[in-house]
Amino acid sequence: MKHYYNPMSRAITTDWMLKELEVEHERVFIDFTTKENHQAEYKNINPMGKLPALMDGDTVVTEVSAICAYLADKFSEKKLAPAIDSADRGAYCRYLFFAGNTIEPMFSLSVCGLVHPEPTTAGWGDMPRVLETIESMTPETGWALGEQFTAADVVFGGLLDFSMVFKWMEPSPKVAAYVDRIRQRPAYRETHSAFLEMTEKG
Repeated sequence: MKHYYNPMSRAITTDWMLKELEVEHERVFIDFTTKENHQAEYKNINPMGKLPALMDGDTVVTEVSAICAYLADKFSEKKLAPAIDSADRGAYCRYLFFAGNTIEPMFSLSVCGLVHPEPTTAGWGDMPRVLETIESMTPETGWALGEQFTAADVVFGGLLDFSMVFKWMEPSPKVAAYVDRIRQRPAYRETHSAFLEMTEKG
């Protein structure tokens, strides 16, 4: 298994996921300074030229949510995903895909000072609804699905963490407390040293 990685990319989240699972793999560093991600060798793996990417034998998986979902199911004994027939599976999928499909597009537009001209036609809607939904989905205590930490927390919580570090959002006390719990996890701390330095500097 190979994980294509640069610490200044979204691969930091999948690196954290691999660390939570304690999965043996080869970390393949992709150098942005030489635009290695846009060279043919890497674009044969991911034509987008983006990170992360995971190769498991002949299987290629890209996109943070997809990689985390794939790994959680492949290593089901680690219990980072509810069973396929679990009543929690629907909520789990919602957390996985709300992050990339809704939160990130909305915040990316906002950071650029842009507003979609027809929010009713955009899958991510508008900022008030996104923030309201984040608040409603953030757990008061524990993790997204209750007491068991899962890939839902890596993806959803990881993006909230990212959004706070880069000041994409002003978190409510509940969201800030949830992200603080995430930052205490040993696997997070091992993979997010640069992020932790940024948060400590304010």
